[in-house]
Amino acid sequence: MAAHRDVPALVVDEVSKSFRLPRERVHTLKEKALHPLRRPQFDELRALRDVSFSVQAGEFYGIVGRNGSGKSTLLKCLAGIYAVDAGRIFTHGQLSTFIELGVGFNPDLPARENVMINATMLGLSPREARRRFDRILDFAELRDFTEVKLKNYSSGMMVRLAFSVMIQVDADILLIDEVLAVGDAAFAQKCFEEFERIKRSGTTVVLVTHDMGSVDRFCDRAMLLEHGAVAELGAPHHVGLRYLQLNFSPEAREAEAEAAQREERVRLGDGSAQITEAWFEDEHGARAEYLESGRRATAALRVRFAADVDDPTFAIALINTQNRTVVGATTQHTDPTPGRFPAGEEVTLRFSFDNVLGPDRYALSASVARAGSGMDFCDHREEAATVVVAATTSSGGLVELPVEIALQRGAGTREEASA
Repeated sequence: MAAHRDVPALVVDEVSKSFRLPRERVHTLKEKALHPLRRPQFDELRALRDVSFSVQAGEFYGIVGRNGSGKSTLLKCLAGIYAVDAGRIFTHGQLSTFIELGVGFNPDLPARENVMINATMLGLSPREARRRFDRILDFAELRDFTEVKLKNYSSGMMVRLAFSVMIQVDADILLIDEVLAVGDAAFAQKCFEEFERIKRSGTTVVLVTHDMGSVDRFCDRAMLLEHGAVAELGAPHHVGLRYLQLNFSPEAREAEAEAAQREERVRLGDGSAQITEAWFEDEHGARAEYLESGRRATAALRVRFAADVDDPTFAIALINTQNRTVVGATTQHTDPTPGRFPAGEEVTLRFSFDNVLGPDRYALSASVARAGSGMDFCDHREEAATVVVAATTSSGGLVELPVEIALQRGAGTREEASA
């Protein structure tokens, strides 16, 4: 049944799902006989909590979340593998699922028989499965392994074969879970190209992934799950940034706690000035625990002077999780000089910059030093504050510099683009 454009392909209405987890297991008949009246006790795990969303026909929809957030459970409920405890799921069109590697495959059969069985299970007629067999093997690049039993395949070969079968099924809705988690770079590129074709064809796709680049590149909308509930729903870029914030936040809190414990050890200076507070601000001047790459940002310090200090040097450094200093700034060579700061005065300094930092957690190291080398510290604090920089796409470098790219074909005209 083809999906109608005016009817949502998928509607999830207040869906909840729980699992009963036994606190202890009885493994032998002896244990059962020794404790015949013992009642098994269970803990309840709420995997999904009142999840609601809809996917329009032809939409490429992303579902993201940290491990244990309920993504795969939701996909299995959509596929009918799990029955829901509460709520309803409506689908309009034929479903094809790619949820777990090798599901439906028989490891004791070769690729030929497995392709025929799996394609038939996914909705192709035996005749159509035979007709598309060569196309499936060619896409998977397994022509030389047609008669090899699947138990002798590598995990990469298995995922290539399973994905190749799935994309040959004439389904209206595709449910895909972490298809790019296994496989080499060449196969991942083929998947990207196939996703582009699927998107152009108007097929509805629900994609579960940790790859925010894929969400930003392919998805029309996205949803973020956290502890089984919908935490964010909307534009892929916005959802991706929220996911990265959640993903980094436990690490940031742990780092701040460790920094507080080490503060006496890493604090230097004669006490003539004290850095009483440090923080980050976003492009609007609001205090921020998370900064988006590509926007204006500020590192701020509040300093109180306990003694008179002439022309002090203020300096900061941003240090990434690999303990590499990525950004440094100082007032040592500014003109005019800062001047005299009498005892009791309190000042606030702001170091503003275009945030080209790559996605990571950064620690702010800050210092106030007497005039001269910049090493005669009044106060020096390492990890005075931390911030997470989020970006849905990344070049993999320490910084994300805006780059102009020129492409020239032969002796023709030059085409330019920005990245």
